[in-house]
Amino acid sequence: MCETMSSSSTETNDGDQGVVELIVCDASAPVADGGGTPSDEITPLLTQSEKPKINIFSVSYPRRQPREQVIETEISPLANFISWVWNGSRYSGLLCMALSSTIYFSMHMISDVFTVQLIPLFETAFTRCTVTLILSYIWLRRNGQQIFGPTHARKLLISRALMGYLSLFSFIYCIQRLPLAQATVLSFTTPIMASIAARIILHEKLKIADIGGLALSFFGVLFIFRRILTSQGGWVKAGEASNLNVRGSHHIFAVSVGLFSSITGGISYCLIKSGAKASDQPVVTLFSFGILATPAAGLCIFFFEEVVLPSLYSFLLMLVLGVMAFFAEVFLARGIQLEKTSKVANVQYIEVALTQLCGIGLSSLAPSFGQLVGCVLILVSVSYTVFIGPEKEVNEIA
Repeated sequence: MCETMSSSSTETNDGDQGVVELIVCDASAPVADGGGTPSDEITPLLTQSEKPKINIFSVSYPRRQPREQVIETEISPLANFISWVWNGSRYSGLLCMALSSTIYFSMHMISDVFTVQLIPLFETAFTRCTVTLILSYIWLRRNGQQIFGPTHARKLLISRALMGYLSLFSFIYCIQRLPLAQATVLSFTTPIMASIAARIILHEKLKIADIGGLALSFFGVLFIFRRILTSQGGWVKAGEASNLNVRGSHHIFAVSVGLFSSITGGISYCLIKSGAKASDQPVVTLFSFGILATPAAGLCIFFFEEVVLPSLYSFLLMLVLGVMAFFAEVFLARGIQLEKTSKVANVQYIEVALTQLCGIGLSSLAPSFGQLVGCVLILVSVSYTVFIGPEKEVNEIA
């Protein structure tokens, strides 16, 4: 609708008159009761061809989402070292076994430094098996692993538990019937038995270098305990000749039991290797051993020994040694899982060398010739296994 507004104005310009007429067109319909407001009438006159100017106050900025906060946790050097030993090096298998032997050496030193009341062996074994069972259960639960292992590996785990049980309790019988030095020497035939069992059961190659390393280490053990063995195996007096046959028969039987412990321990090493590889978790082998050995040790206490109630100090020390034994067994199983059996078995002899060297350092007495020669033989053999053995295999493969 258009409204016409007429206005006449007379302009004197050379005698002519001009009439100016202003016509305003409203595009929108008039508002009822009074028409449109002045702003509504002026708005259509604004030109929309030019873009409105934009400044920083007219622009709407999207809110930035806060960045995800990355929490950087500092890992201790000890944790880094253990992670590297566990699976961060091509020497991890040998390093795990060396760490296991070092923990056993530390347990031996703690037992010598802190004197406690005399606890029967089966009671000590029961405590350690119980700690192993509990800690292995917690380990497997936290890592989301199957407690009893996968189905295809359970026969291996049961066999490993049985062999480990026979080895442990026959060794306890051997300690109770033989002098400590003889029982210790018999126990260190286990690496040799393990290498032979791995050759038969697992079909591992047993090279001349491996045999030489094991022989050198075992001769080192014999040199260390030579004086004790000869003094304990001396001639009996004429008055004791009547008891010679009885003592000899008991001694032979105890030695046979010690060798049986070494043989079953060697077979147990092979089953640990197979079970750990089948289940992809070495701690499963510890749980299977603990679940069988713990009640068996309790029954042996009930039938063969009297229960001795330990003091609080002795009980705490037993718990500490039990925890250390658990971690020593974990690293032992990991080392067997990763590396050739004859190589990791040879590294076990470092425990004897460390014990003798520490005893020599703490004692004011001069070391014997046998101790020095034995330690040198063991250290040379273990060093050859760790540093030269793997490099030679890599060169042969390349």
